[in-house]
Order: sequence, then C-alpha cells, then structure tokens
Amino acid sequence: MFMSEKIRKGMETGSWIRKMFDEGNIMKSRYGADKVFDLTLGNPIVEPPEAFFVELRKLANSNTPGMHRYMENAGYQETRAAVALQLSKETGLKLGANDIVMTCGAAGAINVVLKTILNPGDEVILFAPYFVEYLNYIDNHGGVSKIVLTDEQFMPRLAALETAITKQTRAIIINSPHNPTGVVYSEQMMREICGLLRRKENQYSTEIYLISDEPYRKLIYDGLKYPSPLLFHQRAIVATSHSKDLALPGERIGYIAIHPECPQKQELVDGFIYCNRTLGFVNAPAMMQHIVRYLQNVTVSIADYQKKRDFLYKNLVDMGYSCVKPQGAFYLFPKSLIPDDVAFVRALQEEMVLAVPGVGFGGPGHFRISYCIDERILAGSLEGFRKTAKKYGVK
Repeated sequence: MFMSEKIRKGMETGSWIRKMFDEGNIMKSRYGADKVFDLTLGNPIVEPPEAFFVELRKLANSNTPGMHRYMENAGYQETRAAVALQLSKETGLKLGANDIVMTCGAAGAINVVLKTILNPGDEVILFAPYFVEYLNYIDNHGGVSKIVLTDEQFMPRLAALETAITKQTRAIIINSPHNPTGVVYSEQMMREICGLLRRKENQYSTEIYLISDEPYRKLIYDGLKYPSPLLFHQRAIVATSHSKDLALPGERIGYIAIHPECPQKQELVDGFIYCNRTLGFVNAPAMMQHIVRYLQNVTVSIADYQKKRDFLYKNLVDMGYSCVKPQGAFYLFPKSLIPDDVAFVRALQEEMVLAVPGVGFGGPGHFRISYCIDERILAGSLEGFRKTAKKYGVK
C-alpha cells in the first residue's frame, strides 16, 4: 500500500474550502473567469501596504552579510523584540523578546504549541463552527478534539464549556475575530472563559492553556477594540500571522507569544523552539523577519474591508438571508435557505456563485462567503444570490 489509510481517509473527507475552490477553477476554465463569482477562499486580493514594499526594496538593495543564513530557531532577536514591543503597547503587559517565537505562519505556530503541550489522548476543546484545519492540527500531535456548540450569535455557551472540561482537557482554541463567522469575543466573554478555565484548573489540579488564533486581530470594524486573552489568563498563548493584516499569506510569517508571567514559561518557550526545529519548520523565513520587524503597527486598509462587509451584508439581508453581522475578519456565515447546506451551496453554484457549506466548519445549516475579493465579484454575485433566494421562496 503506497498511502496510509489515515491519510487516504483525510483526503477523501478533505477541506470543503479547497474542494469548492478547485471546482471554481474548473468552472472558470469552462465558462470564463468573468462569469464565475468565487467567494470561497480567504485569500486577500488587496496588495500589502506600501510600507512593506519600502522595506522590501531596502532589503533587496542591501548587501548586509549573513541576512539569508540560519538564525536562532526562535527567530531574530530584533524581530522578536519588535513584536513584543507592539504587543506590550496593545495590552499594557511587559512582554520581551524571550516571550516571542517567530514561526511559519499561524498554522506553524499552532502546530508548534500543540506539539509542545500535548500528551497522547489529551483533549483540546474547539467551539463550533471552527476553522476545519484545527482538527488536523490536534490529530497531528496525538490530541483528541472535543467540540462545544456556540449559541445563535456564535458565542461560546459557558455552561456547555464547563461540562466539556475534564481532567483530560489540556487546552482550548479560540479564534477572534472568527473564521467563518466574523464575530469578535467581548471583554466580558474573555473574562468569563478565562475565569472558568482557572476554576477548572483548581478543581482538577491541572493546567489548561488558552490558545488564541489571531490572524484577524487587527481586522476589526465599527470602532471595536480587541480584548487580548493575555490580559485574562496566565496560560494564554497567542498564535498568529501577518497573512491577513499585511496581506502576506504566501510568505508564511507569524509568531507565538506567551504570557510573560505564565508558569513554567521558560520551559514552554524552550519546547516551542525545539518543536519549531523538529517539526521541520526550522525557523521563520529570514527575509520576512527582517521586513515585519518594521511593520508591527502597519495594516492594510480596515475601512476598505468594512465597506465590503457593509455592501454584502446589507444586500443579502435585503434579499431575505439571515446572518449575524460580522464585527471583524472578512467572512459572512449566513443561514442556508434549506436545511441541507451542501445542497444549497450546489444551488448557488448553478447560478455561478461559489460558497462553502457550513458543514465544512462544523456549522451545518449555514454557508461561508469571503469578501476579501474584488468588488466586481461581490457585485456580480448578487444576482445569483437573488435568484437562489427566489427559488426557495424567500422574498
């Protein structure tokens, strides 16, 4: 047998995001790209900010010896210090370079953290809907995923979370602003989750880590502020990237940040550094580390994303779709107009609109659409949404 059964099964079930994206490419080749309105992938069409290109040109014209060599597995000291300084400004905590490990994106960061903290059979709690790759990341390192449903506003149900936490619970993963719903956890919600974790730690005499996946942290709308979990739990660990806030998904640059007063912090950081190497990442890309060092307070245009959110949300609601209004990120997660969200997405596909069924995120009865795309595609998709709503008797 040339392939393990586990991998074969994983490929068959696969990611609905990629499945729909691949089908979209087939449709574009058949009907023409201008006839297909693809809202499947969270792949920002905006270019990085001008400040990125300024630093890139400086680096390209530099002859500084050693800039492309290996560095510490944790990353350049100067880059880690810059990240720590920015987080210190945002949170009021005193983070230093030794609280940061540079990684190959947020995915690399999460895998490094899970590899470091999990023993076989340890449980990791996820809130549904969730980013589907979390299941794979947890499985990669012998963990067991435990799913807790959210409420109608996609907020964690604290009673359900309390029931789900056992002596085997090692971590929970949160994602705010959230993919696929766009919701942002309030400060009160963060406080309540973290307070519950501490009570359960005391009850079971265990340590429970809060892993916060934050690639959309700076993409927040309507003047809302981001309440960092670092403020509410000493065992909070941030895993993030610059894929979204600097529109650099292909560069795979991110970092881990640990609470500066986390118990056994140095041992954990040493574990992160070790796992960064042994998982095969070795270190975050050198060139990107040199560049993002100077871009920690820079983002793409938040106003442009908010404008797209408002345009798509208003039009869909006016057509009769039901949707929680996103507060961040660049996704909408409306209710499907029929119980079978896969069948509904297929109906949209007949109208040349590509979306992702909610079942792919553990959120059946919904579908995800991304608005980090060209305005022409957003506008062009409306007729397909309208026809599909009419087909199912809405408005």
